[in-house]
Amino acid sequence: MSALRYLQGYSAQVQQQVSELLLKQQLGNVLSRRYPEPVHAVQTDKALYHYTLELKRQHLKSSEPLSKVVFDPKLHVINNALGTHTQISRVQGGKLKSKNEIRVASLLKQLPLPLLEMVVVHELAHLREKDHNKAFYQLCQYMLADYHQLELDLRLFLTWREYQASPQS
Repeated sequence: MSALRYLQGYSAQVQQQVSELLLKQQLGNVLSRRYPEPVHAVQTDKALYHYTLELKRQHLKSSEPLSKVVFDPKLHVINNALGTHTQISRVQGGKLKSKNEIRVASLLKQLPLPLLEMVVVHELAHLREKDHNKAFYQLCQYMLADYHQLELDLRLFLTWREYQASPQS
């Protein structure tokens, strides 16, 4: 495999294991055993909004409110991310109003629910921690104990999808 672009931050050993699984046509089997239910019920913007609010209610009760949570078909996995968090500030009268929005790539409708949950948790963590620092990842792990494994698994799914789409030599 020419480049494991989604796994560049991982060790050479992990990249080698993934390359071997791809060559043996086994990565898809490994992922389907780990996630036997690939389809989930969170398929609409309304369902995503309620799903996200429930996670927020469980873990970040006192954080800023969310005004919008939607699937975004324009988010592209390579150029952007699988999710974005934006804070929009507007002046209304004499007050500064702030709105928080989360956008999640539509691709996540087709992936297992734990992977969607990982992206939502990631974006929710940005309500408290703006940067990807130690505190940010500790918050992600607080909200989702196996956050780091799910992040790797999401990268494996993306690698597998890309491998499946490329012409095999």
